[in-house]
Amino acid sequence: MRERIIKDGKAILRHSPIELIEHWVLALSGLLLIFSGFGELPMYKRYMVTQIPGLGWAGDFFINLKIHYLAGIIFVSIMVFHAIFHGWLGHQGLLPQKGDFKASLITILSMFGFGKEPKSDKYLAEQRLAYAYLGGVGLILVLTGIVKVLKNLPGVYLPPVLIASMTLTHTFATIFFLLGVLAHLAALIFKVNRPLVQSIFTGEVDAEYVRDRHTIWYEELMKNKVKVKVEAEVEEKAKDEVKAEVEVKEQEPKAIDHLKEKMMTTLKVKGMNCQHCVMSVTKALNQLNGVQNVQVDLEKGEVRFENTKEVSKDEIAKAITDAGYEVVPSYT
Repeated sequence: MRERIIKDGKAILRHSPIELIEHWVLALSGLLLIFSGFGELPMYKRYMVTQIPGLGWAGDFFINLKIHYLAGIIFVSIMVFHAIFHGWLGHQGLLPQKGDFKASLITILSMFGFGKEPKSDKYLAEQRLAYAYLGGVGLILVLTGIVKVLKNLPGVYLPPVLIASMTLTHTFATIFFLLGVLAHLAALIFKVNRPLVQSIFTGEVDAEYVRDRHTIWYEELMKNKVKVKVEAEVEEKAKDEVKAEVEVKEQEPKAIDHLKEKMMTTLKVKGMNCQHCVMSVTKALNQLNGVQNVQVDLEKGEVRFENTKEVSKDEIAKAITDAGYEVVPSYT
């Protein structure tokens, strides 16, 4: 997808449909993992979550285990797809950069009225750090989760110490993942971040917001817009030139015919009444050097020809007379 300015400059296309699907599949599967994970502890009976209408099943360990496995498969699959898809396309905008911690601190302080927020590209520094945090914790969850699955397979033996350490790490990673999700949602409490909510659902974000907070990205988009416009104008101009050239070429035969028509000499000849006469007059004129394209019209009694070397009227009249025909004076 090409990020671009849309809706007459009022909005920016920020995310493609694939990116939106990735986001929601990852978010929903992650929430299911958290919910079913805590359901396996068990916690929901103790804290009476099962008393909530429609959540009576939440206290069943095996139901939570099945949900956890299914959500885990989806979660791992979308993470793998995300890494391969964006890695193949060379997308690096969300990868942490040098100075992100400092820029994030300045940005956060600016939300409380201290200082001015630094210029940013498509993603803010804190967004890149949040991406790295959730990605790192998610990877830990996946790796420790694989160990937890392997230990339940028939014929697989893992040291108790390894199982205990992986289980503990998985539990703490779940807590940290939950905290990351909550922090991610809490960021929307700040008014300055709320325009981003629209992009989560539509892929579009308000152009004024981008201009104010993502200045570097906005300037790049404007440059691309001008570039695309210029390229379109050049392409349109080239098409017009080709079209004009084709029209000229189509008109050339007509122009040549018209020019030839104007260059033709016409004279009246008496005595022509058959095809033999046509052949005789044509042959007599063709013998003159410079006379060509002889055309005889018996009905009109006319002879038309091109006089390319300005053969004199007398020579032409003599040739026709010698062939046995009479030239009517005053021809053009």
